[in-house]
Amino acid sequence: MTDQDDDFFQQQMKGVKPIKVEAKVDLAKATLDKSAAEQRRKAATAELAKDKNFLSGEYIEPVDPLSVIEFKRDGVQTGVYRNLRLGKYQIDARLDLHHMTIDQARNAVFQFISDCMKHDIRCALITHGKGEGRSLPAQLKSCLNHWLPQFDQVLAFHSAQKHHGWVGATYVLLRKSEKKKLETWEMHNKR
Repeated sequence: MTDQDDDFFQQQMKGVKPIKVEAKVDLAKATLDKSAAEQRRKAATAELAKDKNFLSGEYIEPVDPLSVIEFKRDGVQTGVYRNLRLGKYQIDARLDLHHMTIDQARNAVFQFISDCMKHDIRCALITHGKGEGRSLPAQLKSCLNHWLPQFDQVLAFHSAQKHHGWVGATYVLLRKSEKKKLETWEMHNKR
């Protein structure tokens, strides 16, 4: 650019004013509001605390679709466990996990065991299916086998008898509530 071009440009631009454009988007300030950040942090922590579902989603040992799953805590009498295994206890609650994803089943099992304890249920049946003929067979069965021992309230579990679903369902024996323990003690100690 020569001086002549610069002079011509300045002459042409004489009296021109820049166009004022109003911002259409308010840009956030570079500094964060510390109180808002603290509120978001507290809300996130509260949300995590609200989810008390402790059932782990870590590696779960796969179970064969036709295998029997079983578990018994120390202190459970052999006769009690045998009666559970043979399906001799009255089933007071049932949960069907068919057509659920692993995460849905995890939440359903957690809520089911919690509800059973609230309602003094001692024996429940969880139907999970065998999962035969799938690319990943017996996923829900494997998860249930992994999850149930994580509950302190679960004393024992065993695959069901044929009339209750065989290896596609599981009997679950739950701990007595304090109220039921007292009732049993009073019944046996009447004089």
